Amino acid sequence: MLAAKRYRAGERSDFHRSTIYTEGRSTRRSRDARAMARRTGYGRSFAASQWASAEFDALCRLVELGVPVPYPVQVLGTELLMEFVGTGRVAAPRLAETRLRGPELRPMLEQLTDAMHRLAGAGLAHGDLSPYNLLVDGDRLVIIDLPQLVDVISNPSGMDLLHRDCVNVCTWFTRHGLECDAEELFAELVGVLAW
Repeated sequence: MLAAKRYRAGERSDFHRSTIYTEGRSTRRSRDARAMARRTGYGRSFAASQWASAEFDALCRLVELGVPVPYPVQVLGTELLMEFVGTGRVAAPRLAETRLRGPELRPMLEQLTDAMHRLAGAGLAHGDLSPYNLLVDGDRLVIIDLPQLVDVISNPSGMDLLHRDCVNVCTWFTRHGLECDAEELFAELVGVLAW
């Protein structure tokens, strides 16, 4: 079984602050860039296909880096097919939906910090990391929702987004009984960044 994710081309956008993620990226044709800036029908449709392609590319790259993400299968227009994460027909729950507390969370935090170190080692940050973008598949943590994957070096907001990822996850783990220092994690990740 595969999971399908479709990006909408309508007025409502899941990335209402998308420019913060796309700084440092370029669009090949100026016509496409103008259409997206003007939010024409074509521009919205093109932007949706760009997000799908960006997520597919991110998943391919992260699989090569050994980051726990769903295996990408194909992208066609605004639809992305990838590995279904779960058991049978039941999707794995998001970390935020689990009842794990305190020491039970340690393996999840260890897997997450390892994944964040792998990302930073490649000069990358998730950009929108939270317990809602992490699936718990048995004893395995899987990172999802990656179209906004950020190159920390080329994106002017890259370091801020990396720091926000650290704060988001450490705040959640601490609130759920497992101490996590966001500033310490951020310092570790900056130390392994690929400059």
